[in-house]
Amino acid sequence: MPGLKKNLNCLPIDFRRSLIGRNARLSFSRQCHLVDLPRSSLYYAPVVISPEELELMHLVDGLYTESPFFGTRRISDGLKELGHDVGRDRVRTIMQRLGLEAIYPKRNLSKPAPGNKVFPYLLRGKIIKRPNEVWCADITYVRLLEGFVYLFAVMDWYSRYVLSWRLSTTLSVDFCVEALLEALTIATPEYFNVDQGSQFTSPQFYDHILGRNIKYSMDGRGRYLDNIFVERLWRTVKYENIYIAGYSEVNETHAGLGNYFHFYNTQRNHQSLNKNTPFYVYT
Repeated sequence: MPGLKKNLNCLPIDFRRSLIGRNARLSFSRQCHLVDLPRSSLYYAPVVISPEELELMHLVDGLYTESPFFGTRRISDGLKELGHDVGRDRVRTIMQRLGLEAIYPKRNLSKPAPGNKVFPYLLRGKIIKRPNEVWCADITYVRLLEGFVYLFAVMDWYSRYVLSWRLSTTLSVDFCVEALLEALTIATPEYFNVDQGSQFTSPQFYDHILGRNIKYSMDGRGRYLDNIFVERLWRTVKYENIYIAGYSEVNETHAGLGNYFHFYNTQRNHQSLNKNTPFYVYT
């Protein structure tokens, strides 16, 4: 059974959620334990989105990926050029839903959940000299032909090596915790840097970091370069895989991204790494 749970843990959290059902012999708690799924995940349901709204989300994602320094005004202008009369307020709502923030100095970055703890930024002026000195993590939007999912990844800052990743149809913290725990089976970093999103200000996430005596760092307000390397990762993944593949469902996306991240880690040379691969530099 431990081997089975380990294999199931590699599957998308939404696929494992679909395995849970009414069973006269097994309680929901027992079923969740067998498929290694947090019980809280059962109570998150994807929100139904109209085709028109989904099209706008895809367009905003494309405009942002092409020009991540675009704010609501310029994205609204871009949509109007494409024939969609959409104002800044609606663009702002869509960007918040997608977890997108324009990359330029501004007063507010990702919002922590009310009451959640915010940690200081610890990497200002620090020169990163080795693997496992600093890890970073983030969430991005992945468009499908008839929907969308969220992608979370943990990356080593020095080598750009992607240590773990997960997909989910919701922004619950559970899939982030799964990927974090998988990464921590590989090594333990000295620092772990994230933005101030509600998933990362949740004790359910950061307790696993602080419990291992890892220094927890959060991007400062107006500090648009604090987590720039993972933003570059998202741009690369979208242009080199997601936009080309045109995924239609979660399982297909999971398989395709699995192949891409293997290529990214072990075969794709990086100019910033003296044309070496992330895996070569990390190991």
